[in-house]
Amino acid sequence: MSQNQTADVMSENFADLLAESFAEDTSIEGSVVKGIVVGVSDDHVTIDVGLKSEGRVPKKEFAAPGQDAEIQLGDTVEVYVERMEDRDGAAMLSREKARREEAWILLENAFEAQERVTGVIFGRVKGGFTVDLSGATAFLPGSQVDIRPIHDVGPLMGTPQPFQILKIDRRRGNIVVSRRAVLEESRAEARSELVSNLQEGQVLQGVVKNITDYGAFVDLGGVDGLLHVTDIAWKRINHPSEALQVGQTVDVQVIRFNSETQRISLGMKQLQSDPWSDAAEKFAIGAKLSGRVTNITDYGAFVELDEGVEGLVHVSEMSWTKKNVHPGKIVSTSQQIEVMVLDVDMVKRRISLGLKQCTANPWEDFETTHQVGSIIEGEIRNITEFGIFVGLTEDIDGLVHLSDISWESTGEAALEGFNKGDKVSAKILEIDMEKERISLGIKQLSDDPYAGEIDKYRKGSLVTCTITGVNENGLDVLVGENLTGFIRRADLSRERSEQRTERFAVDEKVDAIVTQFGKKTSGLTLSIKAREIEEEKSAMENFGSSDSGASLGDILGAALAKKEDSSE
Repeated sequence: MSQNQTADVMSENFADLLAESFAEDTSIEGSVVKGIVVGVSDDHVTIDVGLKSEGRVPKKEFAAPGQDAEIQLGDTVEVYVERMEDRDGAAMLSREKARREEAWILLENAFEAQERVTGVIFGRVKGGFTVDLSGATAFLPGSQVDIRPIHDVGPLMGTPQPFQILKIDRRRGNIVVSRRAVLEESRAEARSELVSNLQEGQVLQGVVKNITDYGAFVDLGGVDGLLHVTDIAWKRINHPSEALQVGQTVDVQVIRFNSETQRISLGMKQLQSDPWSDAAEKFAIGAKLSGRVTNITDYGAFVELDEGVEGLVHVSEMSWTKKNVHPGKIVSTSQQIEVMVLDVDMVKRRISLGLKQCTANPWEDFETTHQVGSIIEGEIRNITEFGIFVGLTEDIDGLVHLSDISWESTGEAALEGFNKGDKVSAKILEIDMEKERISLGIKQLSDDPYAGEIDKYRKGSLVTCTITGVNENGLDVLVGENLTGFIRRADLSRERSEQRTERFAVDEKVDAIVTQFGKKTSGLTLSIKAREIEEEKSAMENFGSSDSGASLGDILGAALAKKEDSSE
């Protein structure tokens, strides 16, 4: 072989070797290779991957999110070869792309197998958060962070946590994950285990999940239970928010559990001693105690005597004198008052209290200092259709009935001349302690002008009356010179058709029989009907009966004729 031929062969071999070398080097572009760290600076890490030149990788690519990079000389690392050489002749390497490439393979396998993956939340973006899944960046929607809305995600960031892959698209580089799905799955497992072991009387720890007007829902770890407002504490609680707040950890006892509906009733007060256990000893009947008004209703006021023990002051036991006043005008909420124990019912857990019993009874004081028949002075506090109320003390009124105002005037006419606020004198007629009533009389301050005259008439007496007034209900009449009387409509005649008041006129005289009379009213009740019956009876006795053949008309006619003859 000539020298020229030898040179050509060597040239061809070198060209082939060079082409082969370039082919081998080119084949590693776009792949992950191992390299050795040969240099570490503040910003970059120099790596030898066996190429003609070394490559530099930003140091931050070796650090986990939120942490510093831990890399040393001599470490073997995997990197992604983007290009063999850049314009400066150095290899273009990427640790981040290498990690991402590895991660994508693992994530795709986990997605196919529906397995959980571990990631770290490291950033916040619109609509959610970014999660590092061992090199691959995923999107965590805000709605998928937790089962319940979380206001502060700070404690979750930077901490490795399990996630479920909801969607993965390697071509677009899109991964969507959920932390909520993992929690719900764990919650379901915990719920199943909790429910299977749940027993009444069991004490559990839970978190207040929601508060309503009637109670609070407590998360027991996968299952919710209702803590009714009456089971939060022994004392009165008007609204659960007074004792609980959302997110609060509480110890509760299982009161009832329905395995079919899986409804759980919880209680907090059951974990404390029952304040009613010694209520009978602590709150003896007749004892005077101090308590705080907790609630006011139309029928009374509730008073807290001890932590968890309340009694009711009924409206009838609030005041000796204020009978028709709303309890809210006597006491106020949160007011500290003194009460007396009237009754204790341990079965119904009720304590009856009295407020007025802790003050002097003004009715007893009045009875002690005043006697029937004594004269008292007071201010007219009210005038009604049935009489005048006179203030006798600050709290007690006495009533002057309409019939006890005047000897001469009756009805509304007796009220004329009296005004609210006037000072009047009256005689005490009666003190009724049982009914808490004092009867007064103004007319009794003077002698009865008819005292002698009324004694002239007895029940059954026949009298001649002068009609002074005609009204729908009967006739007002005058007997003698001063006595007044009244004939009811039904007593105007035996015959129903003749019981018409329009048959009579003022100043007309009629004969009637006295049926009722009384010194208190100084008036008589009379009856024409009774007179007619009496006359018929008398005629029958004096002139025979209808059995003799004479008619009733004949008998009455004979009696009337005899009466007329005798009058002549």
